[in-house]
Amino acid sequence: MLNVIWGLFFITAFIIATFKWLFLGDQQIFSDIMSAMFSLSKTAFDISLGLTGVLALWLGIMKIGERCGFIQLLTRGLAPLFKRLMPEIPENHPALGAMVMNIAANALGLDNAATPLGIKAMQELQKLNPSSDTASNAQILFLVINTSAVTLFPIAIFTYRAQLGAANPTDVFIPILIATYISTLAGMAMVSVIQKINLLDRVILGYFLGFSVFVGGLVLYFSQLTQTEMLTQSALISHVTLFSLVIIFITTAMFKKINAYEAFIEGAKEGFNTAIMIIPYLVAMLVAIGVFRASGALELLADGLRYYVNLAGMDTRFIDAIPTALMKPFSGSGARAMMIDTMTTHGADSFAGHLASIVQGSTETTFYVLAVYFGAVGIKNIRHAVTCGVVADMAGILAAIGVTYWFFG
Repeated sequence: MLNVIWGLFFITAFIIATFKWLFLGDQQIFSDIMSAMFSLSKTAFDISLGLTGVLALWLGIMKIGERCGFIQLLTRGLAPLFKRLMPEIPENHPALGAMVMNIAANALGLDNAATPLGIKAMQELQKLNPSSDTASNAQILFLVINTSAVTLFPIAIFTYRAQLGAANPTDVFIPILIATYISTLAGMAMVSVIQKINLLDRVILGYFLGFSVFVGGLVLYFSQLTQTEMLTQSALISHVTLFSLVIIFITTAMFKKINAYEAFIEGAKEGFNTAIMIIPYLVAMLVAIGVFRASGALELLADGLRYYVNLAGMDTRFIDAIPTALMKPFSGSGARAMMIDTMTTHGADSFAGHLASIVQGSTETTFYVLAVYFGAVGIKNIRHAVTCGVVADMAGILAAIGVTYWFFG
């Protein structure tokens, strides 16, 4: 599936570029495409290089937590849920701890921490995979949970909105929370249908009810704060929570007379090797996206959508934010650039500006995560991972459009 999608990016770009050259007289189009190829290959390497330190840091911290037994303790709370969602994972397996930490980091909006933790989880799941080049059910479910992860504190989006002059940069907080939660539920439902997971199980329903109450409580609490208080408290909670975990790991290791430094070094070495392994997969995906974008294919998609929405007599204001929505599954930095461009062009407090911000926070970058996480363990046959991830993305985008009309329409 990934092979087909990857090839279509290049073929579609070539067809559109050839048409522009032969019939529209665009002599620059192929030069733009080649520039995009070289530029994005360098960007992919720079991203991997930038991840090296982060991967070394967090996989080192994870190794300390693993040695002192704290990761195992964290997994006990979610073990009954994971046992039903991923029955092939043994009880107290290291993959469970890494997944719990990854989900927590995503929820706190800590992308730099979430990526190495997610890669660690995928590597642990690979040890249980009976077919080394084919994604297992557990790996696919984890990927979908990751790409549709509920974001409780989208601090980066608040920051960009503030820089671009939004009167209330945090006014998208509750809409983002709603959209990302719907995305997660849709992704889980799709995986459950394909993998025949019983979502009506009392334990699963109990967990989802608890999560819903928790998210609802956060929405209620933060909705009563001023924009300054919301931004300050969300950032503080995120950073205090993460650093507290680091301190707990280290102090627990010292109490149990475990050499935390040696454990960190061992984990950090794994992080360095993982960063090197990611490079070819990241180059392949980002170059394909860059070629597709440089050819004008992305712009054509948006224009075509606008035409049909007009024919249907529907409101077309959401079209101005569609480039962000279309780019989001493929590239986080690309979608971020689209969001900033939309807010710069139309205004941070415009309908399009609000929608682009909410779309940016509604889902993760499915194809980027897929390339990095599966690439880190050498998975080639991804089975239904793309289908389920895209369903979650579409649900998040549609939910973002709906709540934007609800809150700002």
